[in-house]
Amino acid sequence: MSKFHVIIPAAGSGSRMASETPKQYLPFLSGTLIEKTLSVFLTCPHIDSVSLVISADDNHWDALSIPVTQKLHVHRQGGNTRAETVLNGLRMLASASDDWVLVHDAARPGLSVALLEKLISELSDDPVGGLLAIPLADTLKRADNDQRVAHTEPRDHLWQAQTPQMFRYALLKEALENPTSHAPTDEAQAIEALGFKPKLVAGELRNLKITYPEDMALLEAVLKAD
Repeated sequence: MSKFHVIIPAAGSGSRMASETPKQYLPFLSGTLIEKTLSVFLTCPHIDSVSLVISADDNHWDALSIPVTQKLHVHRQGGNTRAETVLNGLRMLASASDDWVLVHDAARPGLSVALLEKLISELSDDPVGGLLAIPLADTLKRADNDQRVAHTEPRDHLWQAQTPQMFRYALLKEALENPTSHAPTDEAQAIEALGFKPKLVAGELRNLKITYPEDMALLEAVLKAD
């Protein structure tokens, strides 16, 4: 039976947060962003292992009181890009080729166990795999070099990608080791470049990625209201 492994790339600095502290270590609710992000996977019985991949010079992780266990593994193998960090995490996994790997953003702490289990349920028999995403609701404008509207983009069939993104170990490793596109921004793009079509699974607005300071207050309010 296939196992389910999680890789969380956490080697970035989060420069758009305007903070000297990497955003995954910023205070959030009763702990930090990374602690909240990890908690859903550590409590989900379907998840066999969680690999957190941090930078070699990360001096923030050791200050947290999160015990490394048989389920949680920390690797100081962060790369220069997200794709490199995820690939390094894959190489550290002792995994069968048909095991599933779920890659999740370190600064996306709003994922619920129910949404995680929905993703696993919908994709566990899928031939390709897929990702959480939400249909775009806002009108999209493409800007010119003067920050004026060049034209309006049709939003039909457009979705905003979220994570986790879930693919078979062997397929994801092949996609990241031999990319046919330059610097894929997520795992689904790397899979698409091999000619596959990942499945879109409806996510939730609460599964927001923290990118800007105002995102913190918004998501805290949403989660406190649950």
